[in-house]
Amino acid sequence: MLRVATLNINGIRASHRRGFGDWLATRGCDVVALQEVRCPLGALPAGAFGDHHVVYEPGQVPGRNGVAVLTREAPAAVRTWDADVLVRAPDEDHLHTVPAPDEVPLARGLSRHAHEGRYVEVDLDLPGTPLTVASLYLPKGGLPAHLQVPARMREKPDGGARYERKMRFLAAFARQLTRSRRAAAGRGREFVLLGDLNVAHTRQDVAVAAWRRAQTSEGFLPEERAWMEDLVSPRTLVDVVRSVHPDVAGPYSWWSWLGRAYERDAGWRIDYHLATPRLARTAVSAVVDRDHRGVRLSDHSPVVVDYDV
Repeated sequence: MLRVATLNINGIRASHRRGFGDWLATRGCDVVALQEVRCPLGALPAGAFGDHHVVYEPGQVPGRNGVAVLTREAPAAVRTWDADVLVRAPDEDHLHTVPAPDEVPLARGLSRHAHEGRYVEVDLDLPGTPLTVASLYLPKGGLPAHLQVPARMREKPDGGARYERKMRFLAAFARQLTRSRRAAAGRGREFVLLGDLNVAHTRQDVAVAAWRRAQTSEGFLPEERAWMEDLVSPRTLVDVVRSVHPDVAGPYSWWSWLGRAYERDAGWRIDYHLATPRLARTAVSAVVDRDHRGVRLSDHSPVVVDYDV
């Protein structure tokens, strides 16, 4: 059995204070993908990644982004978007990074994001199921200009700049994802993309009470949902959690800190396992760890899938 989790940790230092280290030590995960680690190498908490091997791409934007993959087994290879990464075994304490090999050329439009700490992938030589695991933090984006009403916005209107930036990223990343998936297949590996995609796919993926309002919110715009629709397919990548829970609302993985969204379970499902069909068919359970010992680790919760491989 292979237990795999993904979590937007929303700052590893804050999450450690809430109990992330204890969750990691007791949950029994073989692979954990993290997003928004948001920590320079020298400020990582002691024992930040427990007894796992870690591949961490911190990016070069202070206080922002940062993605990691934690594994029980040492990774056989590491790839990222033209950036250096921290590769460290559990018994090591070095802070230096190593350059990632340039095996899969970047798709047009992604080079401008290479320094942001949004993507890293590793190869694992699992018996019988060689696997490539990727961790992605996709930009949140914003509203197109025609939907921006200052009185209804917490952020200053930007004329659609954040929206346009996200849409360009989505188009470029879709091309890159196809390349990465096919490259994994060429190496004889299954592939799974884990992460915070900042897009809810269907009506089941947002709280019922918020569904109509969500259609004019970033993350659930028709064009974002159409992009997600093109991304998943029974022949390319399968939304594993939805395949295990085909007819339920959620299970949600993100709740606003505001109001009583968490208590009312008024959440969104924006954290995914997207796996190649053969791997997806082995999923036997998919759960969201809403809290750990009564404490939320982040505004997101871990999405944990057991694969019978």
